[in-house]
Amino acid sequence: MNRRTFFTRILGGITMIIGQTKATVTHCFSNPELPIIKPGYLGNQMADGTFIGFRSRSKSLLDILKWKFSSNPKKEEKANETYALKVIKHPHRPDTKEDHLCWLGHATFLIQIDGKRIITDPCLTAPPLTKRHTELPFGIGQIDPDYLLISHGHYDHLDSDTIEHFDHAAALVPLKMSDLLRKINPTLTIQEAGWYQQYRIAENFEVYFLPSLHWHRRGLSDTNEVLWGSYILKTPHTTLYFAGDTAYGEHFKEIGALFNIDIAILPIGAYAPRWFMGDNHMNPQDALKAFHDLKAKTLLPMHYGTFDLTDEPMGEPEQMLRALGTKENVRFVDIGEIVPLG
Repeated sequence: MNRRTFFTRILGGITMIIGQTKATVTHCFSNPELPIIKPGYLGNQMADGTFIGFRSRSKSLLDILKWKFSSNPKKEEKANETYALKVIKHPHRPDTKEDHLCWLGHATFLIQIDGKRIITDPCLTAPPLTKRHTELPFGIGQIDPDYLLISHGHYDHLDSDTIEHFDHAAALVPLKMSDLLRKINPTLTIQEAGWYQQYRIAENFEVYFLPSLHWHRRGLSDTNEVLWGSYILKTPHTTLYFAGDTAYGEHFKEIGALFNIDIAILPIGAYAPRWFMGDNHMNPQDALKAFHDLKAKTLLPMHYGTFDLTDEPMGEPEQMLRALGTKENVRFVDIGEIVPLG
């Protein structure tokens, strides 16, 4: 383990356990201006300014140190692997009027619907102290998105250097994220939603915010002060599910009962060791279970191959899913590949 990884993990461990508050007053919170689509759902539970309820289990400092000082059985394999995602380079942003999606790396997709450009989890540089292992298919300045969908506040999903390029975009985000985004880019128009809420947009498609099993941490004292979640993007022809960051959980069956999903974009990497990461991220086996729970037609994997965040080799998630999913409708895409929708 190199010095960068050591300090990244130690810092991550410290920030996971600092700032925890003792729950005393609990209430349910949502955006009163948006409809709730799940019958009987009262909103996201909060206590003393933090979101509680369906969330990942925080790790102790002892857990962090155990991970740091434990041997990694994949260390030699990681050191010797030559895996690299294929990147299809474009001189300019693809100019097509047809609905499509394009993977830009990690959890960032450019999705075009009815001529509107939508970016998921914008991180097109690199998180602090982390190396990016994939190039961009075209420049950040060419994207010019109309909408941002940001599942949560972790640095590999919400990158301030990326968002600074996206002036005047409409950000459809979780509850309590507005203050954070305004500090990064004050030109953004921001609309917050709680779980099972539909955003109000004047477009020929619909966007819904839904649960994920994860957590929020961006600073030293803001644990779970901002919500986290996933998205449904529903067009007249195609329904996309974007899972954001999540562990495997009961929410997939609930979402699958609410929507007829054509494409499920699910994370498959950053999962080892399981005793540590299982509460935060899915592995390929989990992703297949989630795919079945969602009753989706196609699984499109993400969240692998761009950043080296955990103990498994960078190529292992793809190799494992290819071996497990031989009888499944799994669509692997290259970075920069244009995937038609509808």
